[in-house]
Parts: sequence; C-alpha cells; structure tokens
Amino acid sequence: MADAPHPASRAPKPAAPLPWTRRVALALGLHRPELRAWSMYDWAVSAMQTVIMTAVFPIYFISVAGADRPPEQATQALANANTLAAVVIAVLSPILGAMADFRAAKKRFLAVFMLIGVFSTAGMYFIQHGDLLLAATLFVLALAGATGSMTFYESLLPHIADEHEIDRVSTAAYAMGYIGGGVLLALNLAWISNPGLIGLPSGDDLPRAQATLPARLAFVSVGVWWLLFSIPMFRGVPEPARTLESDEQAGESALRVAFARLGETLREMRHYKQAFLAMLAFTIYNDGIQTIIKMATAFGTEIGIARSDLITAILIVQFVGIPCAFLFGSLAGRLGTKRSILLGLAVYTGICIFAYGINSAREFYILAILVGTVQGGTQALSRSLFASMVPKHKSGEFFGFYSVFEKFGGILGPLVFSIAIGQTGSSRGAILWVIAFFVVGGALLTRVNIPEGERMAREADARTRRA
Repeated sequence: MADAPHPASRAPKPAAPLPWTRRVALALGLHRPELRAWSMYDWAVSAMQTVIMTAVFPIYFISVAGADRPPEQATQALANANTLAAVVIAVLSPILGAMADFRAAKKRFLAVFMLIGVFSTAGMYFIQHGDLLLAATLFVLALAGATGSMTFYESLLPHIADEHEIDRVSTAAYAMGYIGGGVLLALNLAWISNPGLIGLPSGDDLPRAQATLPARLAFVSVGVWWLLFSIPMFRGVPEPARTLESDEQAGESALRVAFARLGETLREMRHYKQAFLAMLAFTIYNDGIQTIIKMATAFGTEIGIARSDLITAILIVQFVGIPCAFLFGSLAGRLGTKRSILLGLAVYTGICIFAYGINSAREFYILAILVGTVQGGTQALSRSLFASMVPKHKSGEFFGFYSVFEKFGGILGPLVFSIAIGQTGSSRGAILWVIAFFVVGGALLTRVNIPEGERMAREADARTRRA
C-alpha cells in the first residue's frame, strides 16, 4: 500500500504576489477601470478650478476686466459673482439630483452642466479691458457649470466604491485633479510668461488685444481640456441602475417625484441625522476653505504680490497637493476619516494666522505649501465621509443637498470677506474672520457618529426595488 501523501502536499499553494503596479494601484484606490475613469473627471474639471477660479482669471478679472475700477471694487465684484453662482446651484441641485435618481440620468445631467461650463469658459476669450459685466456673467455660468456637474459626478461615488475603499478612491481622485489642473496651469503659466513659446508676439508696447491674448488663449485651453478629459468618465463609468421606492411608478413625472422625494427626505431627515450633521459641519468649515481658494489671488494682488508670483504659488499648491491628497487617504485608514479632517482644519487655522502678516512673495510661497498639504485631502475625505452615509438610491438627491450646503458655504464665506473689506478697507482683517468657520465646523464634526450613519443608509437601500 502506497504511503499516504503528507498533509502539507495537499495544502493550497500560496497565491502569487501581486505585480508592483497592481499593489500601487490598490494602495492608491485606482485598482479598477471604473475607478480610474471616474477619477479622470477630477483631472478634467480641476483645470477650470485652478486656472479660472483660482489663478489666472481672478487676476485678469481685476486687472483687465475691472481695469477702470479701483482694485477693491473689482475684488468685491468677483466675490459677488461667486455668491450669485452659488445661489443658482443651491436652488437647482436638490431638485435636479432627485430627478436624476428617479430617471437614472446622473451622467446626462452631468453632461449638460459640463457643456455649460465648457462653452462659458471658452467664451472668456472675448473679454477685453473694462468688460466687467461680460466677465462676471461668463464666470457665473462657468462656475455654475463646474459646481453643478460635480453634484452628479460625486453622486456616482457610492455606486462604484465600497465602504472599505471609498476614502482612498475619493482622495485619489483629488490627487488626479491636482495633477490635471497643475499640468495645464503650468503650460498656461509658461506661455503667459513667454508668449513666444506658442508663436505670439511679446513686449510692453503691444496693443491691448495682443497683450491679453496669452491669457485669453489660456481660458480657451481650459474649455478644451475639460471637454477632452471628461470622455473617459462618460465611457468607463456605468449609469447606476434605476431603483424605485415602494410608492413610486416608473411612468410618473420625474419633476413630481423629485419634489415628493425632497419632501420625504426633509421630513425624514431625523432618520439620517448623522449624514445631516456631517453635511452641516462641512457647510461651515467649507466656508473657510472656499474663501481661501476663491479669494487667494485677489488677496495677493491687493497686497502687491506680482502676477507671476501669484500663479507660481497656485502651481505650488497643485503639486504639493498631489502626494498630500494620497497621504490623507492613507492617513484616514490609520486615524479614521473624522480625525484626519480635524487635523486638516487645525492646519487651516494656522494658515489664516500666518496669512494675516504676509508681505512678500517668499511668504506667499510658504502659504501655498501649507495650503497644498491639506486642501485636497480635507475636501476629499469630507466627500467620502458623506457618501458613506447616504442611501445609494438617493445619492443624486443627497449630493444635491450636499451641493446646497456647500454652496451656502460658497455664499457666506465670500460674502463675509466682501463685507469685511468694506468695513476695513483691505483683505487682511477679513482673513482672520475665516478662522471661526474652521472652529465651529470642526466642533460639529466631532459629534458625527459614522457607524450609525452608515447603518441607516444601508437599511434605506434595502427597502427599494429595481425598476
């Protein structure tokens, strides 16, 4: 009789180690095609956020479109345009989000807002000296297009990422945004500083239209970039399956159902207490974050920082933000999502104190480095924290509310900044007011019970049916 095989010979062979590229992709949260495709929209839209919202356009708005106004009046006009765009999106987002959920049309709504933003951004090519009204109008439309499209883009996150990877996926997308926005901003900075690189004339005695041409071509490049790099998301991310609640029928009016769902959600908000509390906390501390993002270059221009230094500082934020956004995803796995966000808010408080006293380009560069360490990670983890606590079948609606709360942050922060400028005559005093947003928002965040919020969201999803 043959000897029985040794037990070890029957043991399963150890799995072959994953290739290093696969391990890196897994660690970064980009390990599936749909996750990589989804993150490319951050890459696409971040060009608008860096060039239009933060770097080149605010300077152009004040020095060219507002050339016949005092700098502080042009700064106020920019703050007011930010406020108007925020109000428009705050009104539309919840209704359109609920309609997108009911019709399974998140990507279609995303495409509409994206195209509004793309054409408005490209239209900035026609802004000349003194065209403040045209500049403000196009900026409102471009900002509404970007922020509106982000509502539907972010509502896709809980459908493509599970609870164990959602933080890494969200922070990875922010890092992709830093890369995409940073690359285009670097190219724009190169040809604005040296127009001859793309065959444009240069010199101090050029006619106005030629002197502004490099910046105006930068605005067109943003529209093209935004459109081109949105394609992977539309091709690679599936539209979530349509689901209905027990009292809904497939053939009903989407608008009627949208208002019915909004009413139900508002009445039942106590059942989603943790998601609501996280959203409220985000609204408050995001006031501070958005004010810093939107008003940084206007602030720098007012205190006398050179245009090239301002754009270089924004570029520093982009490239410092790449590794730091990935780092926050890893940090959340160790400290927890909530603690990691609170750490970012503490750094932001220090940033405001430091910003109050800056006078030189060197100090502005230091400020940019500090902002880059926390900006992307804090916002990305806020997004993934909220996504983990919303019912998937209402993700568009809930992210519509999230957008409303975010836009109230976009309204109140620049509005407070504008009022402070009117009271003090400069932006220095206004920057210290921003600290209150981080302190109050952080205090509310400490009260969020994440496991309880996740449980309530999953129970709500279990009560739906496929259409």
